[in-house]
Amino acid sequence: METKKILIVDDDIDVITIIQTILKKEGYNVISANDKVEGMQKIREEKPDLAILDVMMTTHYEGFELAKEITDDPELQRLPVLMQTSIEILTTTKPDVQAMAREFRKNPGFKDLHVILVKDINTGKAGVDYLSEDGKSIWFPVDGFVRKPVDAKRIVPEIQRILG
Repeated sequence: METKKILIVDDDIDVITIIQTILKKEGYNVISANDKVEGMQKIREEKPDLAILDVMMTTHYEGFELAKEITDDPELQRLPVLMQTSIEILTTTKPDVQAMAREFRKNPGFKDLHVILVKDINTGKAGVDYLSEDGKSIWFPVDGFVRKPVDAKRIVPEIQRILG
């Protein structure tokens, strides 16, 4: 069996160390980067099988910006992305998670949220809708979310689901 390579992009060395320890114990090859620029460089050089991205690094949305760059790049868009976050994840049973995020954005209870994370509990499809600094709504799909603080009992099954 080929060892899968996982990239962790996070500015917190303690978080990287914890995830690295968990994943190495499971037999994964783990590499890391501390910000968006280094993360993109490692993605291009190392060609990981999965990227785990923290949201807040040098800016509040740096992880989202990196995920958007990955999904917008024709050479990289097949790279699965797992977002690591403490932001509440809204769940739905509708497979069109982007449409669901737009519905949440119209709802008075959610419209002022800067970030809306949506996941279809049936298919696992997920995505992020966040407001840029100029107030523009930006959407991109991701392959899943993992809650902070990292829990081995949750991150390992999520990675196994994504990598098949």
